[in-house]
Amino acid sequence: MNVLTSYIVREVLKGAFVAVILLLMLFNLFTFSDELPDMTESYGLKEIFYFIALLSPGIFCELVPASGLLGSLFILGAMGNNRELIAMRAAGLSIFGIIRAVMLAGVVLVITSILVGEFVVPITERLAKNLRLTAQHQQLQINSDYDIWLREGKKFINVREIIDDHHLVDINIYELNEQQQLQQALHAESAVFLGNQQWEFTNIKTSVISTQQMLVSKQEHLLWLTSIAPNLLKSVAINPNYLTFVDLSRHIDFLKKNHQKSHAFELAFWARIVNPLVILMMLLLSAPFIISVKRGVSVGERMMIGIVIGMGFNIVDEVVGHLGLIYDLNPPLIAFTPSLTMLMLALYSVNRMRN
Repeated sequence: MNVLTSYIVREVLKGAFVAVILLLMLFNLFTFSDELPDMTESYGLKEIFYFIALLSPGIFCELVPASGLLGSLFILGAMGNNRELIAMRAAGLSIFGIIRAVMLAGVVLVITSILVGEFVVPITERLAKNLRLTAQHQQLQINSDYDIWLREGKKFINVREIIDDHHLVDINIYELNEQQQLQQALHAESAVFLGNQQWEFTNIKTSVISTQQMLVSKQEHLLWLTSIAPNLLKSVAINPNYLTFVDLSRHIDFLKKNHQKSHAFELAFWARIVNPLVILMMLLLSAPFIISVKRGVSVGERMMIGIVIGMGFNIVDEVVGHLGLIYDLNPPLIAFTPSLTMLMLALYSVNRMRN
């Protein structure tokens, strides 16, 4: 890597870093404002700031493509206005050499985004969810990666798998007596919410324990009356953002084997593959745009261009994703369509420069 290429890579990365920090501060400010109405004695300012800090890595990954675009537009635009790009081309660096340098900066952003997204975000997102839920719902305790513990009177309920807020799998209920000793244990393979605070258990095994003996009985169906509502379970249902790439693949296999809907997780799986390409695509789009634009364009105009392109892509991507979930469209097709469309636009811009 020559001096000019390394200079462009370094400057683009600086611009992207500044952009992501500013955007992250803005998003965190909005999150802080949204959390203030939910403050309680157990969920105060300290917990809110901790919650926001835990959410920041996930927001960072979402902002990297737009930040790369904004940083590239700002840095290359400033170089164009200062005639640095002209000097570089006079020194022997071609237009495609400039674009290559920008793409090398994109590779660094892609690697950073993948590392944070796979090894940091699933942990911090889960911790943030647990912090908020346990602070706002005293009956709820979440002590492991995917299962939850709830308390209702003298009963302790453990749910190992939440398919959705109306469908649970592998449930254990432990009931204590007045002396805080275990007097009954119940295990059910699954539970479905029927309404009116009723859950229907299937394939139940009940153990009644006393000092003299333990009686075991089995039932195929059982109605369970409880104050635990689906809206609470909905808050702790498995979110694709809490899973690594490997865990997503395993969870999709689990859902398919149990004949459950897996489109949301499949779309998240393919989005993990597409997202790194989006970063490169954004940078590829910014380079020919800046090089072909006349000098003298203000910083505000460039920022507006970047915001319009980034927000436009995100809106289209979200709309296409929701339509795919509603109509059960092919997840890889839904994940790749917006990105491939933007890539074609970027390649068209590069091709126009050649002509």
